[in-house]
Amino acid sequence: MTVAAVFDSAGTLLRTYRSVLSVADHRMADASMETTTLTFQDPDRILVLLNLHSRDIMDSNPDALLSEYLTEANVSFGISCGRRVIVSDVVGDILYHDTDAKISDMQEVIRDCWMTVSRQSDSFALNAGAIINLRTRKIEFAIAAAGYPFPGVREMVSLLHSLGVAVFIASGDRTEKLEIIADQIGIPRNRVHGVATPVTKAQIVQNLKTEYDVVVMTGDGINDLSAMKSADVAILTVQQEGTRPEILFDTADYVIENICEAARIIRGLLPGPDT
Repeated sequence: MTVAAVFDSAGTLLRTYRSVLSVADHRMADASMETTTLTFQDPDRILVLLNLHSRDIMDSNPDALLSEYLTEANVSFGISCGRRVIVSDVVGDILYHDTDAKISDMQEVIRDCWMTVSRQSDSFALNAGAIINLRTRKIEFAIAAAGYPFPGVREMVSLLHSLGVAVFIASGDRTEKLEIIADQIGIPRNRVHGVATPVTKAQIVQNLKTEYDVVVMTGDGINDLSAMKSADVAILTVQQEGTRPEILFDTADYVIENICEAARIIRGLLPGPDT
């Protein structure tokens, strides 16, 4: 029997810290707030990943508009999640023409995120992004997120490989950053799927089901729900602090408090030596 194990990254394989700033009132959100949950609270919100270099924006004029920087630096983006299907042209028009968000907003969340996570780990991946609002056509929140592997993740991946399980990452995070983490924990880069929306994650699972006998999806947030529903076996991990909607618990076949428990569950799906 062949088995594929698909993992989300932030909050699942990685302990993640997020810094979220409301552009309108310049207030930092609760650090435990899930950006996906915040996005799904309003049907007009879209979570967007920005392919920018943190150092470049930290060296930029804080009083300039963020939209001007994104345009001049030719910063591309990826749509991470939202409750509506939206074309990239609409998102780009909002990002590149916003008149409220400043570079200082992005600098503040990057600085806060970096200072917090750097005290916990020497090696981490940092992403920057924004939540835009289709109704107001504004950048509503500036976001930075950084994460590092939970203890034992590399050993868990190594064990799954030794059992013949194909291990994949499907995440809304940037592919470039995910590949850095994948190198650290031993997942081949060709099995990393970045900037994956909830629909994309579910499609990845569906595609894998045509190649493997059993596909397991492990995630921690609402953006993993569709993929969990599509999988043969759904695992919800609650190792990352935060509240989660009840539908995730109802959908999951297993709920675990330590990501390494996933290996035990997946191992149990494999036939024994006498079968």
